[in-house]
Formats: sequence, structure tokens, C-alpha cells
Amino acid sequence: MKPREIVLSTLPTPEDLAQLRLGDIVYLDGLMYTAREGVYMRALEDKANIPMELPSESAANFHCSPAATIREDGSFNMGAVTATASFRFAKWLPEWMAKTGAKLIIGKGGMSSKDYKSYFVPNGAIYLSTVGYGTGALLGRGVENVEAVHWNEELGLAQAMWVIRCKRMGPFIVASDLEGNCLFERENERISRNLEHVYEGTRPAVLKRFGETDDRTDELIG
Repeated sequence: MKPREIVLSTLPTPEDLAQLRLGDIVYLDGLMYTAREGVYMRALEDKANIPMELPSESAANFHCSPAATIREDGSFNMGAVTATASFRFAKWLPEWMAKTGAKLIIGKGGMSSKDYKSYFVPNGAIYLSTVGYGTGALLGRGVENVEAVHWNEELGLAQAMWVIRCKRMGPFIVASDLEGNCLFERENERISRNLEHVYEGTRPAVLKRFGETDDRTDELIG
């Protein structure tokens, strides 16, 4: 079945989130912010005041490193938005979602269903994943404006909290739902279940990678 395409606000309602199904393709409209380990440590561990009104301004947290610069006149230039692996930040997410009301966590790679059920479900949040490598320039087309950059001096450009106005930014793929189901676990299970049928009737491989054997007669003795 062809995946559905949905345009979603960065201030989604509970009804908006409830309609999302694993594998849906999502484009985002509205204000989003970037926050990763630097922001989490500053806000949660150092107890610094978050320089935005959350979640009234935005409920969308993007794990990314913008390819951007701040010009001498204080304006911004952002050409691409490169997502980073979200599982690296999992330990901060329960407290962050509870504190900020984030309902959309966006990034690359995602987490396990255990993480989604433990962290996301209690906070009514879902995970959106980028659809592959090399999509930074594509996502950058969805940036209408950079509204602000917070904590740049303290954290640097990559770790700073960028506030981005986006218009049809995407595509992103729904990788978890409100029940904590995980798209990638579901699809991997389907693939694994049928994998043996792919090799039915084929001869065993003659050449193997080093160490790819459970036969002791194949051990290399030096």
C-alpha cells in the first residue's frame, strides 16, 4: 500500500497525533527548535532557563546540526539541516518531554519500542525519522526563516538551540505511534521471517568473510 502523505503542524493536537500510522510520510509546518545533548545538559542538568515558551511556541524538537552561519549583521544563513542519531539522547528525553511538552521528536535512526513505550507513550509523543542519508539539502528547502539562535556562545553552532520557521519541511516517516510501536522493528521482523525463503534452493556460499563460520575445522591457526 502506498504510504499516506500528511502535512502536520508543529503544534499538533491529540487528534492529529492519533491519526498517524507507522510508515506515514509527514511534512511539517510551523515553528520547530533544535535541541540535542548540549541543550539538554544546559537546561536539565545545569537548570538554565529555556529561552522559549514551550510548548506554546512549538512542540517539535529536531535532533540535527544545521549547516548554517551567523552573519556579521546578526542575520542567518541556513542551507541544509542534517539530522543526527536520536538514540544518543534517549536518557534525557523523558525529562525533556515532561518539562517542555514536546510531542514530536525528529531525528535519524530512532529508538527501540522499549524506549517508545517507556518514554514517549507516557508523554503522548511520537518519533519522526528522516528517510535516509544525504537529505540535508532537501530538508533545508523547508526552512522559511531562522527566527533565533539561543546559547550559541555557550554551546557553539552545532549544539545551539536554533528556532526555525518551516513550511512543508520533510519528508519524515512516522517511526513510532502513540502505542509505542516501532516501524523498524516491525519491518525487520517481517524481513527476518521470510529471509530463509530467499535462499531456498541455493548452494552455500563458497567464499566467506573472515570469522563467518561456526565450523571449528575452518579455524585459522597461525
